[in-house]
This record gives sequence, structure tokens and C-alpha cells, in this order.
Amino acid sequence: MTSALPHALPYALIATDLDGTLLRAGDTVSARSYAALATARAAGARHIIVTGRPVPQVRHVLEDLGYTGLAVCGQGAQVYDAAAGRMLHSVPLDRDLAEVALGKIEAEIGEVFAAVNREGVDAEMLIGPGYRMWHPHLPTVRVPRRSDLWSAPINKVLLQHPELDDDELTRVARGVVGDLVNVTMAGEHTVELQPPGIDKASGLAWATGVLGLDASSTIAFGDMPNDIPMFAWAAHGVAMANAHRELVAVADEVTLSNEADGIAVVLERLYR
Repeated sequence: MTSALPHALPYALIATDLDGTLLRAGDTVSARSYAALATARAAGARHIIVTGRPVPQVRHVLEDLGYTGLAVCGQGAQVYDAAAGRMLHSVPLDRDLAEVALGKIEAEIGEVFAAVNREGVDAEMLIGPGYRMWHPHLPTVRVPRRSDLWSAPINKVLLQHPELDDDELTRVARGVVGDLVNVTMAGEHTVELQPPGIDKASGLAWATGVLGLDASSTIAFGDMPNDIPMFAWAAHGVAMANAHRELVAVADEVTLSNEADGIAVVLERLYR
């Protein structure tokens, strides 16, 4: 059963991406954004984080925020209860399927470099040969062979190509294996393969079911193509000024950049 919205509350749920959206450089949240979210919560709204990062790579951000709600992580494959410190929901990516998908992609465009996020609250990100890590502050473990990536359950595969840019790699991968896995571009140098049917919308729908809310009461903020399903699901989608053109094309509104407190600008207008 869906909870009724408090009188005059524009949206009962605020869904925010992290990287390039709520977070500034260095995984920080500005005092203004923090205050705007606090004002919205005081008015009766709920805040939920919806991120491509898996749980192990987001827990430090949640702790710094003092965040105690549910977090949709791993591109929708995971729902994490920050207050309890436990995973409520997790959908693994079949490792045989992932290996087949990689093989099909490489048959089309040559060698790709791969990494995986392993399943679990404390699991490592494994980095295969040739893969370049662009976020040095995130915990990773390098492995010597591609086959080592499949040594334990995973929730996604991350791809890089030595020549193709992110958009082209996403387009080619989707054309080759889009019927086997979900292919998305989550950020610079971040093209990913997830379990079929899994995206930010599916994870957010699962979490809002727990909260007793739904799409009609949700405003969503994002910056990259992996936020498109979330925008399609939510009642109102707000793209950051720094957003990818594909997300801007489907947004209901465009705000300032993450570095210019774009989320705060919108929340201050809505929750006074």
C-alpha cells in the first residue's frame, strides 16, 4: 500500500545518484546540499541514494553523510540497509554468462580490459590485466589472469577498450550482447555489464516497495546514461548541468552542476 503524501509535499521520495550528482570532487557533499536534504527530510520527504557503485565502495560515503536509510547500489543489483549494515537484496551476475558476453564483445572489437565487483558487503573489486583504475581512492585488488575474475560470485563486469571511447564501446557491446546482459555507461571510463533486467529503476522499485512509496511520489537526480531508467520510472527527473547528453535529452529539468550544488538549488525551491 502506498503511503499518502503529507499536505503540500511535492515529492515524498528524493532519489539521488552519487558521482557527478550529489558528490563533489573527493567524495564530499557540500554544506548547502547537506542542509537542503535535511530541510526536505524535516518536511516529511525521504532520501534514498541510488548509485552504480557496489556496497563496499559506497559505505564510507554513507558513513560520512550520517546516512541511515536504504541505498540502491551496484546499478540496482543491491539494496543495502545502512542503519543495520546489511544487504537486503542482491542479484548476482552469472559468471559463465559474463564470460560468454566478454568473448562475444572481443570477437567483434578485439581485446577489452575487464574488472569485476564481487558480491558482498565487504567484497573487493578485482582488476584484470590492462584495466586502468580511474578512482584510486576505491579499494581494489589486481589479479594476474582474466580467469581470476571469476573466482567468486560477482554483481557486474566493468569494461575498457584501448581505442574506443565510452559511447562507442557501449553502443557496440549493447549491439552484440544486449540480449544477454544489461549494458550501461555509468561514467567516464565506466562501461558495465549487469544481470539482465537489472538497472537503477528495478533496484529503486524494490527499495520503494519496502518503504511503502512508489514512482509517482519520486523525484530523481542524475548525470549519466545509467540514470535513464531511473528517470523513466520516477515522476520527475532532474539532470545536472554536467550530465551526459543522453540523460539531458530525457530529463524533465536541468539544474546546475554537482560542483555548483545543483541538487540543493532544486530542493530549496521545492521544500521551503
